[in-house]
Amino acid sequence: MAAVDAVIHERLASRIALVNQIGQYIVGAGGKRIRPKLVLLVSRALGFEGPERHVLAAVVEFIHTATLLHDDVVDESSLRRGRETANAVFGNAASVLVGDFLYSRSFQMMVGVGRMRVLQVLADATNVIAEGEVLQLMNMHDPDLAVDDYYRVIRYKTAQLFEASARLGAILADADERTEQLCADYGATLGTAFQIVDDLLDYSGSTAELGKNVGDDLREGKPTLPILIAMQRGTPEQRRMLREVIQHGQVERLQQVIEVVRATGALDATRDAAIEQATRARQAAEQLPLSPWREALLELPAQSVDRLS
Repeated sequence: MAAVDAVIHERLASRIALVNQIGQYIVGAGGKRIRPKLVLLVSRALGFEGPERHVLAAVVEFIHTATLLHDDVVDESSLRRGRETANAVFGNAASVLVGDFLYSRSFQMMVGVGRMRVLQVLADATNVIAEGEVLQLMNMHDPDLAVDDYYRVIRYKTAQLFEASARLGAILADADERTEQLCADYGATLGTAFQIVDDLLDYSGSTAELGKNVGDDLREGKPTLPILIAMQRGTPEQRRMLREVIQHGQVERLQQVIEVVRATGALDATRDAAIEQATRARQAAEQLPLSPWREALLELPAQSVDRLS
């Protein structure tokens, strides 16, 4: 990761001062860096040790960072990773444009790796992520959203980059088709588990745990899994209240919503859904060759779910 950080800081550099300032602000905020870790761990687990793994790990972090910059503008968020968002500090226009810079810099770096398959995977991933953002926008304030449609947004918006990150490690190692697909499945299910946990913490965590304001999903009218399950299981009166809250983004009724989510067992059901995805990720990783890096891959799903304890 130290080598990846060196690449990030080198390639983040721009002749435009504001690009440097915003780029350093958001990258310097830290984060779990799970996506770059996937590139590193999978490539090493399959025997690849070349410097390209550092470059591609930095690329997926740049793509992820660009999506965060754009997300926070769309969602009008004010807090991320425990501090003010870039749009809150520098304004929406600057945040969007620096997000564009990070996307384009990512593609410059991909070309430098010199593998058409890498370009194909990341071009496809960024396109699907953009579709996921639009899907989520269409689903805002929709209390009738189906659970399958919720999962579709997760697959596009979050799991896709996890999947691509793990797949890149396999591509660098020239893995066979079956092994590459195992790695892709691992990344996709890990990413799904990670997002479900994030959505659950919005109704069971604290601002400190989340690094964002509790209730942000509610304020934005996002019908996530805890709400959807509570809608299925609740009384007519509870369902009516949840519909109103989602339709109007009534964050001031957050405590009411939390009580219904707990009373209907939606918290436990959402936790079980996250554990199921984490288990599937472990099952995929268990089929990779024995190594310390495989063991680390086996630990990541448990770590993602452990945030609930």
